[in-house]
Amino acid sequence: MLKLNIIICSTRPGRVGPTVARWVHEAAKENGKFDAQLVDLADFNLPVYDEPKHPRLKQYEHDHTKAWSESVASADAFAFVLPEYNFFPPSSLINALQYVLGEWHYKPAGLVSYGGVSGGLRSAQTVKLVLTSLKMMPLPEQVPIPTVSQLIENGVFKPNELITTGATTMFNELHRWSEALKPLRAG
Repeated sequence: MLKLNIIICSTRPGRVGPTVARWVHEAAKENGKFDAQLVDLADFNLPVYDEPKHPRLKQYEHDHTKAWSESVASADAFAFVLPEYNFFPPSSLINALQYVLGEWHYKPAGLVSYGGVSGGLRSAQTVKLVLTSLKMMPLPEQVPIPTVSQLIENGVFKPNELITTGATTMFNELHRWSEALKPLRAG
């Protein structure tokens, strides 16, 4: 079974990312097309890039980089759960994307963005530029969540039908792309 890493992209104290990501994780498991794993960037404690050699060489010296490399390399696809901070993705995500290189290649990426009225769409559109430079396929089928705070009750994310349908579509497309890109990942 293909492995999907659902990445909580914000490391900010008081973040709602884990709440949304837990729902994404459960929805992915219910979808049944992936072995879905929840990955929290905060657990890796990645400083601003501190490896002495370029990531294309994969000659990592630091344990945090080695652990992050293993996590990224183990996945066939990704669902990034990301907020919009000042019309941009969180710096923790940009830093994490740039920590490794080949581990990202030929893998599809779904985006679950959240925020205020825009649902994090500006953040999602911006991160797509970085993803394509890493030879990833960011899907057009993404899941924007506007006014996310209004959908959290007692610490649990309660999506509406539009969000749930969007997630199902995203998982189905992630699976399709993951299968199609598999020969490229093997080479």
